[in-house]
Amino acid sequence: MSFNAINTASAGLKATQAAIGVVSQNIANVGTVGYTKRTLDTVSTGVGNSGVAVGTIGRALDAASLRQLRMETSGAAYTGSLSAVRTQLDQLYGTPGTSTALDGVMNDFAQSLQALASDPTSAPARATVVTKASNLASSIGTIAQGVQDLRSATESQLGSDTARASAYLASIAKLNSQITGATDVGARASLLDQRDQAVTGLSAYMDIQTVDQRDGTVSVITTSGMTLVDRGAAAILSFDGRGTLSPDSEYTDNPATRGVGTITATTPGGSKIDLIATQAIRSGSLAAGIELRDSILPQAQRQLDELAAGLSRSLSDRSAVGTPPTDGTTGALDIDLAGLKAGNTITVSLKDASGASYNRVLIPYSSATAPAIDLSDLADPTAKQITMIPLTGTTTDLRAALETALGSEFTVANQPSAGTGGLRISVKPAAGSPTLLGISASVTQLKDPNNFQSGTAQIPLFVDGNKKGTLYTGSFDGGSQLTGFAQRISVNQAVVSNTANLVTLSPKTLASDASRPQYLYQALTGASRTFAAASGIGGVAAPYTASVQDFAQRIIDAQGAGAASAQNLDEGQSIALATAQSRVASVSGVSIDEEMSKLVQLQTAYSANARVLTAARDLLDTLLRI
Repeated sequence: MSFNAINTASAGLKATQAAIGVVSQNIANVGTVGYTKRTLDTVSTGVGNSGVAVGTIGRALDAASLRQLRMETSGAAYTGSLSAVRTQLDQLYGTPGTSTALDGVMNDFAQSLQALASDPTSAPARATVVTKASNLASSIGTIAQGVQDLRSATESQLGSDTARASAYLASIAKLNSQITGATDVGARASLLDQRDQAVTGLSAYMDIQTVDQRDGTVSVITTSGMTLVDRGAAAILSFDGRGTLSPDSEYTDNPATRGVGTITATTPGGSKIDLIATQAIRSGSLAAGIELRDSILPQAQRQLDELAAGLSRSLSDRSAVGTPPTDGTTGALDIDLAGLKAGNTITVSLKDASGASYNRVLIPYSSATAPAIDLSDLADPTAKQITMIPLTGTTTDLRAALETALGSEFTVANQPSAGTGGLRISVKPAAGSPTLLGISASVTQLKDPNNFQSGTAQIPLFVDGNKKGTLYTGSFDGGSQLTGFAQRISVNQAVVSNTANLVTLSPKTLASDASRPQYLYQALTGASRTFAAASGIGGVAAPYTASVQDFAQRIIDAQGAGAASAQNLDEGQSIALATAQSRVASVSGVSIDEEMSKLVQLQTAYSANARVLTAARDLLDTLLRI
């Protein structure tokens, strides 16, 4: 027998034994999280490739499938976080149609007003109105507080997720260093498994990509292009959380005014980058948390603030609308602005020389200096010009302020025939002057929230509870009165202590006069109000016009639709993630049947090589005995 056969059989035994070891390791790690199936490469050796040698131990990987898995993992974490919180948000409003849901409480209040209009002399009916009004104010406040609790919980979760993501970055950098120094093939494969698992874990928090380097390390970058790990160096992520958030806590890129936490990446060189300001995070649970805290939940708060403001002002405001002068003057409108208060926005509708229509908004203020305003607080944030005007309380001063604000193209004059606060606003005839289309304002009645015998049907039934029961006017003095009003709205205690105020217009009002209850019911259920585009109910940058009752229903519908959409998106993303996991498992996962089949084949090959060596030994023994 040729010694080549003996050498071939010996090499075969070694290669087969090594392969059996690899298969045994695969079988032992069935179900081990993060374990990648090992493979053994063999190479031909010897004269005429008559021998075999053990090559390298590799890992069964499909790079494209792994990239897809990480992308879907990031997407699933994003949709899962959104769905969970949006479902909780929807639950705050109650089950639509039930007595405890927001729409049910609103309907109960409307029905109590309708019952009072049917029997104004009934003391129990008046008491019921107060009770239902209090329930409505409490319901709005409770939901709004729930919204802020969700924001605070999201703020806390952002801090936890940032810490975990930073730990993953540090782990990846450490494993990179260990991989470059590893000399044992098996140990290196194990380190590669750990690193892949860390990268996939990181992808649940943020959208990332990896770039393989020649030395076996990987660089980790966000899809926006920011490098987080470069070989053995990693950025450190930190979050300066603010704890409990309030309605006026918002994100700005100015640290001095920022009311919420931000995610900061500190590079190995010491540079600090605000990842929220640079919009570096676009998916994963961190992106979902940012969107929830800074967009979705603040919009829910804004909807409730708008509802509370609309509820208060629909009952306490009169609608002032400009009318053409009775004396036939053209290019002018008369309007009664008596009782105008800080925050009672005046809208002047105009048409320029080209025929394009636009609005100019005038906002009164009573503070010493003009306050800063948030344009999103306005029903018409796209107005061509927004001007703050000082309000001192007299018609003469208001006339002068309006004329100054409107500019030299306009004339503002007192017009007693238009009412107590009658003014005539006209455009001076000149080439290029705009055409006056209309003037409107919602004027909060009464100077004193405890005085109800004004002779008009309006009544401040709902007031700003945290400001000693003051009227709600939408003022910007000392900050926006709208922000957080949902938590502050309360029933006027002067009405609670004397429910006859729900009926009595003046000292001469009869107890059976239904004028005020009828007005309140109509103002709540029939009269249209314009709600700001920032509420998101009217669509993108579009104000929404409806009754207060209808607006409440639209809020519930919007939140229900948002929760359903988030759930559907999450279900679809879960399917995509499961598909990606299956694709990776089909390549990298260990199949016990496949490995056992290989083991049987290898045992057969081992036996065959062993027989060759046994035959060679017997032949040598026979030759030696001759």
